[in-house]
Amino acid sequence: MKTVLYPGSFDPFTNGHYDLVCRAAQLFDKVIVAVAVNAGKSPMFTLEERRELIKKCCASLPSVEVVVIEGLLVDSLEKYGVQAILRGLRAFSDFEYELQMALMNRNLKSGCETIFLTPTLKNSFVSSSLVKEIARYSGDYTAYVPGPVAEAIRRKQAGGKK
Repeated sequence: MKTVLYPGSFDPFTNGHYDLVCRAAQLFDKVIVAVAVNAGKSPMFTLEERRELIKKCCASLPSVEVVVIEGLLVDSLEKYGVQAILRGLRAFSDFEYELQMALMNRNLKSGCETIFLTPTLKNSFVSSSLVKEIARYSGDYTAYVPGPVAEAIRRKQAGGKK
């Protein structure tokens, strides 16, 4: 069974993330979406909220599992029986950083491979940071995130009320 691990902070999970998960599900037997902490970011949602939202978004994809990971990414590879890491590339600037990360991961764990996918054209500019910025100023972010995420952001904006 070929398994890929798709790590990220996913705060929030966007249509671009969902697109990559769907496409990876066509290429691999199993896709593990790994929600991780990014110390350099201020999260809108807790790790558990993100995990639950991604599970809702991917409910129709039986080969997708959503987990929370901590520590070094390479430590999760053996734990989940993963053959490769999946990363998305929106722009050339992403490539430089992602290449550096891929090389470091391979150096930390021999045989660690990273697969890069590019987004569809309609998702090529979407990022979690931009979605949060739009939401912060009460703009319409709904075209950039799956329905369950849009509803969760709306609840956050309303102060957690249902």
